[in-house]
This record gives sequence, C-alpha cells and structure tokens, in this order.
Amino acid sequence: MSQLRVLVISAKFGCGHVKAAEAVIEALKDKKPNAEIIHVDFGAFLNKTLNSMIRITYIDMLKYTPKLWGRFYYKTSEISPGSIFQRFLNGLGRRELLNYINTLQPDLIICTYPTIAGVLAQLREKQELIIPLVTIVTDYAIHSQWVHFGIDLYIVGSQDVAEGLVNRGIDPDRIKITGIPVSPKFEGELNRSELINKLGFNPNQPTILVMGGAYGVLDNAARICQRINEYKTPIQLIMVCGRDKRLYRSLQPMAQKLKNKVLLLGFVQNVEELMTVSDLVITKAGGLTVTEALTKKIPMVIYKPIPGQEEENANFLKRVGAGRIAGTEEELDQILSALIVNQEERKKMSQAASSAIPGHAAEKAVNFMLELISDWDRIQKVS
Repeated sequence: MSQLRVLVISAKFGCGHVKAAEAVIEALKDKKPNAEIIHVDFGAFLNKTLNSMIRITYIDMLKYTPKLWGRFYYKTSEISPGSIFQRFLNGLGRRELLNYINTLQPDLIICTYPTIAGVLAQLREKQELIIPLVTIVTDYAIHSQWVHFGIDLYIVGSQDVAEGLVNRGIDPDRIKITGIPVSPKFEGELNRSELINKLGFNPNQPTILVMGGAYGVLDNAARICQRINEYKTPIQLIMVCGRDKRLYRSLQPMAQKLKNKVLLLGFVQNVEELMTVSDLVITKAGGLTVTEALTKKIPMVIYKPIPGQEEENANFLKRVGAGRIAGTEEELDQILSALIVNQEERKKMSQAASSAIPGHAAEKAVNFMLELISDWDRIQKVS
C-alpha cells in the first residue's frame, strides 16, 4: 500500500461524536505519522437549511423538551432496516457523500455518528462502496440507528453494547470492546498539586466540578451552586457553562457573591485538568463526558439525565458503581451531602470507575483498524 489515507466522518450534533473522532485521529497520527487523515462533518453533505434545522431542533429538544426527545429515541429504537424512516435516513446526503468518497479514494472510512453509519453501510451492501468501514459507538447502549450489517468493524465501549449488537444480528467477530476513544491526554497522570495551585484553590477543601455539556443543558445550574454553597463543609466549585453564553452571564453575579471559591468558565479545552483537581463531578451523561470521567477515575453524579441515550449512559454508570443518578434537586442534595463527607465511598466509586472501561481505548481501536486494513488488502489481492 502507498501512503495510508483515512476518511473520518463525524457530526456536530453535540460535541461527543467530534471528540471521539479527534481522539482516534490523534492515536492514528501517533501510529502512522505519514498517514493522510481527512476529518469532515457529515453536515457538509446535507442541504444547508436542512442541516441547520436538524441541529437547532436537536439542541432545543434536549434543552427545552427532553421528554419529547426521550419518546422519539425509544420509539425509534427498534425500527427495522427496511422501514420508511430508516430508508429516509439512509438517503441523507447519500449521493454527495459517495461522490466525495469516490474522488478521495480513502483506504479506510471511520464514522462516529449513527446516521452516517447507516448511509455508508447501505452503500456497502449495494456494492456501490468497496472500502472497509469502521463505526465507533459513542454511547453505552444500543439503538437501532447503530445497527447496520454493512459495517466491517464496530468499536464499542462495554460488554453490554457488544451483546446488544450481537442480539440484533451483528457478527461478534466484527465487534471489538476497547472503550469509547478519548484523547490520550485523559490517560496520563497529571500533577494535582501543581494544578490546584495554578487555579488558586485550597488543597484541603473538596472541589466539585459542575459541567453543563457543550451547550449548557444542565438544569437549574444556579440553584445547584447556591445550594452547595450553603453546606457546612466549605466546598470549592468549578462551573463549566460550555457554549451557553446566557448561562455564563446569568451565573456571574451569583458567583461573585458566594462565600466559597467559584471558578466560572465557558467552553474549555482542559477538561482533563479540571477533572484532576476535582473530587466529584456533577454532569450530564453524554457518552464522551462519561468516558472522560471514567478514564480520570472521578466519581460522577448525573443530574436529571435526558431520556434516551443519556439515561442509558447514566444507568450504565449506576450498574458499574461509578456514578449516582439524581432525578430531583432533593435527590441531588441527599447524594452530595452523603458523598462530600464520605471520602471512603468516593474512593469506592473511583475504584469502580477504574475497572469499568479497558483504558487506552483510542490506541486499541486504531490497532484493530490497522488490522482491518491489512486483512482487507490481503483479501483483495487473493480475489
């Protein structure tokens, strides 16, 4: 083979799909420094108006009508590959994407978003695309949108997800449990004391990291911070608002008045550092955020998980013992009050997190991808 050329396709519906793609790209560059890696947004192959409408509708549903999103998620979780809805999804951007791939001629295609997987898998099944396909499942539960028989390799985060694929007819030999790929910077050991000093925090006080996701969809963030400030134990807070500028502005006056140390942030690129200095994280249950926290071995409290994939991710955390779920402010208060004073329980949750996922997922995923390319080349030469 000449210079390796890899096409990576993600989608900007949330942040996790893009972050998983970036993690794999980082690991690929480490293994194959001379490889040509092209990373594109699936939205580029859709009508601009349609892409914008889908993206805005998705984010607004998560923020303002999460129960409606949950109903949609579970209603479509068992649809058949031949249904009208599935055929519609498999046709999105299909011709434009195929033309782009034929022009680029990659040796491997990696996708981190289920709709892309469906479009590409159908092209493979119809023999319109003769290139090995890899799908990275970015949640800890299986939805019908992830299940496509034209995929050559599935990268998954847990045994539960692997079993879910097998139960829906996917060949187990095509599934590899590596964990969901996260940036290698989450794998390394950082100097906690240095980071605490850098942030101006007190090393003798517990720190809680509150993360609202890329679009700030954590409910009642102001009341959460206010309530934590009222605890008898002095608690330092890191509040990450993501890209929600309105949330950031609304929290500024309150943050200045609180007696405890509060670090208010917008969208950040150093989540691994913030997790390193924190004793506990309150967050939504996006697949990548969950995996990053598991990798950093930090106990999690999932507050009001959005019905659908986040709810399934939260249930996974609860099953493995690395997280708690709070459906109301009262439940959140009870969980936090207990965990703040119980360092031993937090330690147990941290240990559960360390054994919940394999670790070094991006590196392992890339090794399997390179094996797939090698096997593919050998088969093509024989045929």
